[in-house]
Parts: sequence; structure tokens; C-alpha cells
Amino acid sequence: MGPHPFFSVIIPTFNRACFIEKAIRSVLIQSSRDLELIVVDDGSDDGTEELISAFKDERIVYRKQANQGVSSARNKGIALSKGAFIAFLDSDDRWTEEKLKTTAAYIKKFPDIKIFHTEEVWYKNGRILPQKKKHKKPSGFIYADAVRLCCIGASTVVIKRDVFESIGTFDEDMEACEDYDLWLRATNKYEVKLIPEALTIKDGGRPDQLSSSVWGLDRLRIRALSKMLSAGLLDDEKYKITYDEFEKKCKIFAAGCEKREKKEEVAYYQHLPERFIRKKKS
Repeated sequence: MGPHPFFSVIIPTFNRACFIEKAIRSVLIQSSRDLELIVVDDGSDDGTEELISAFKDERIVYRKQANQGVSSARNKGIALSKGAFIAFLDSDDRWTEEKLKTTAAYIKKFPDIKIFHTEEVWYKNGRILPQKKKHKKPSGFIYADAVRLCCIGASTVVIKRDVFESIGTFDEDMEACEDYDLWLRATNKYEVKLIPEALTIKDGGRPDQLSSSVWGLDRLRIRALSKMLSAGLLDDEKYKITYDEFEKKCKIFAAGCEKREKKEEVAYYQHLPERFIRKKKS
């Protein structure tokens, strides 16, 4: 490996010592070895540092910071990275051995594409979880898909580093749905190529996962959509797609607030779309 590896792999972690060893090993056994592995420890106190220090591989870069959230950890990894392409892997996920080699072949075949993602296998409580039709991975200019749901898995994606220089990095003010927010910005500007192979393995269904611990995730998706509506970057068609989803999510979230008897929030989310109605394109 030269001074600038082809891939920089970033694993953010916080108190996942019981999982991260599998994630790290799945990177180190990659058949494509031209990589650096940056582990950003977001303030763990469960023996993560000792576990990682036991790996004797010069490709590993370990940094520990005070707990600031997954977006901060990923952004720290991006800032430290030297690779031409940046890949993310959550500390409780893992890759198949050919993940990076297969991706490198696609990068060579499609030199104009800057964002690649793969199919994934989901496990829940040790069993394969069937994926619904809405979870079918999209390819191409997929902004409309990205608006509807988080259609790119963070552990599946490989991104050319200059994309971050163009659209920015993860929003550190979002305690969850930070990937949904990033994909909106990315897919508005860039084409995405799906690698139709299940090269990422996810374990889900645990209460410690971020999406299980943050109330009202639509509140954060609404924030991400409002950022897009305010940014002045959308053409007429994309503005309408974004506004329609924004309005729908506001109605659903307001109804949820009403059930919880959160009267101020009900009024806020009921009237929030009015801020953007004049700009709505029919």
C-alpha cells in the first residue's frame, strides 16, 4: 500500500466491543488489500480500545474522541482519510470478503460514477429477515427514492472523496437520520450505481441501535427535507417531490404528537408546510 490507499474504510463505534471485532476482521480479510481502516471511537468505556490495540495490522488507524455522536465520528474519519474512495462500515455490520474487490471492478467499469452501493443481507435475532418491496435498492438518478426513505445503507456505500467537498459531510446536529440527510444532498447532484450483489451483512432488531432509541425519527427526516427545500438547489420537479413528502411527513408527525397530547408540536407541524407553500411548484 502506498501513501494514499485506494480505499479508506471508516468504522465509527461507541461501546460495541462485543460486535466490532467481527466488523474489523471483515475489513482486514478483504481480497483487495489496498486500504486503510480508520476506527473512530466515540468515547467508549467498554474495552474497545484494548480490543483494537490487539490487532497488529499497520493499515489500522485508531482515534478516540469524547462522545459526540455518529456523525461526528464519521466526519472525523473522513478528515483523517487518505483514500481515493471512502467506505463506511457500522461497527455491528460486516462485509463479505469480495466487497471491496467487486466495488473496485465497478469503479473501473463506470469511471464517471462517484457513489456505489450494494445489496445487503439482514439478520434479526439470528435469522435472515426478508426485505420488503419498498427496500429494493435503486440505481441511477435516485433522488425521488431517497426522498421517500433511506434507500442507501451506510455500510453498503463507497463514495469518491470529492463528493464530500461538493455536498458537505454528515450533519452533526442530527442525532439520527444523518444518513437520510446526506443521501438527499448526494442524490440531488450525483448518479448512484447499484452493485447487485449482497456484499454487506447487517444484524438488526436490537434495542441498543440508534434507530431504536430516538423518538420521532420523522421529526429528523422533516428537518432534512426542510433543509433541501431551503437550500435553493432543487429544480421544479425535485422541489415538488420534496415538498409533497415533507407535507405528508408533517401531517403524520402532527397526528403522532396529537396522540401524545403535545399540543405545541401539533400546531407547529400542522403549519410548518405553509413556510414553503409559495415556492411549491405544481
